[in-house]
Amino acid sequence: MSGIDTSGAAPAAPGLLSGAYRAVWRWHFYAGLLVLPFLMLMALTGALYLFKTEIDGMAYRSLSHVGARSDVASPDLWVRAAEAGTGGKVANVLMPARNDEAVRLTVNLPDGGKRTAFVDPHDARLIGVTAFGGVMETVKRLHSLILLGSWANYVVEIVAGWAIILVATGIFMWWPRGRDVGVVSLKATDPKRRPFWRDLHAVTGLYAGAVIAFLAVTGMPWSAFWGDQSMAWVKDHGLGRPKPPAAASPFAHAEHQDAPIGVGWTMEGIVMPTPDAAGPGRLSAVVAGAEAQGLTRPYTISIPTDPTLAYTAARVVQQVEDTRILYIDAATGSVQADIRYGQFGIGAKAFEWGIAVHEGRQYGWLNRYVMLGGCIAVWLLGVSAIVMWWKRRPRGRLAAPVAPPGARAYTAVLTIVLPLAILYPLTGLSLVVAVAIDRLVSMLNRTRSIVS
Repeated sequence: MSGIDTSGAAPAAPGLLSGAYRAVWRWHFYAGLLVLPFLMLMALTGALYLFKTEIDGMAYRSLSHVGARSDVASPDLWVRAAEAGTGGKVANVLMPARNDEAVRLTVNLPDGGKRTAFVDPHDARLIGVTAFGGVMETVKRLHSLILLGSWANYVVEIVAGWAIILVATGIFMWWPRGRDVGVVSLKATDPKRRPFWRDLHAVTGLYAGAVIAFLAVTGMPWSAFWGDQSMAWVKDHGLGRPKPPAAASPFAHAEHQDAPIGVGWTMEGIVMPTPDAAGPGRLSAVVAGAEAQGLTRPYTISIPTDPTLAYTAARVVQQVEDTRILYIDAATGSVQADIRYGQFGIGAKAFEWGIAVHEGRQYGWLNRYVMLGGCIAVWLLGVSAIVMWWKRRPRGRLAAPVAPPGARAYTAVLTIVLPLAILYPLTGLSLVVAVAIDRLVSMLNRTRSIVS
């Protein structure tokens, strides 16, 4: 970037800020300016989501806790109780891990809304109804920015790409280049002075940069453009979901309302027709079929609106190796397909592993707290960046790093951003837009100078 008015920017130390360094610093500055609010929001909500089970348990303990008993009511009565209490149709059921937990049923309402119903599995008593997904669903929607609209899914992809640029340019700036060593500890100790915040920023980025980049990369499968394109590529090259058993119907893509939940990235939106179903579907038959196959609780059962589709029972897992998905004929309880992680192609396995680590599930408490450290680091980097800028900015000026003269200074920038622009096209497009805006502002500044 080369044109925004930066008069009043801090002077460069002689010999320290080479042209390449200044070019990278300028892009680092603008990358942070563009995505920092989004990154900090996603880091905050991501940190909360790491503790989804604990937060959810505290928020809904009065609804989710029931007395432990050996008797169990028919699952069909659970559905009847939830639908009678809400006026809607049950879309999916979460089978609890313990017999002192309530069954959770997601209900689709006639007006298009959703609710979560809590039912005692022992006597089919409706305990209560909450907003769909509860507090953690709100956290999830904030994390994905979907509350801003479906277009925000594209923004997430752009933000993730720029986050990688921030890490790469930050490491470039930290690299010693002739000095004794880069900053590896806090040398300045006075938080009233800018060097303290500079060192805090550098040290945090050094130790947490890899985690932040990992979070950005493994968040890409959820994105609207890159995620869909990579899924298609993996599938086309035989590296994705397995083929259905020879005796079963072929997989099909579900309509939105019939897309099963809890099946992971690889099987998302995939259903299995049962055109020869013997009669109307019953949840009790599906539960019996899943239990007979030894499906470990907790697991979710998705109930399609299309009567020709199999119900989907998916185990709720921590480690991806435990993934198991059953497609069950709801009339007979017979299992049409039993899909496990070992059947996935190498591409699907890699994506599923990355997502599990991203969510802090794959390697237990250590995984969770490393990801939490990455989220905290984003906030430390954001706050320290803001304080550094505030302490050096002239009043009324943006004080962006001064653009170096000549095109050669931008070789380092291009070396960093071009591979990312190719790998993540939306990030590349946003880079083109950023350069165009910068050039436009530069032209306006020159015109203003000539006129004055």
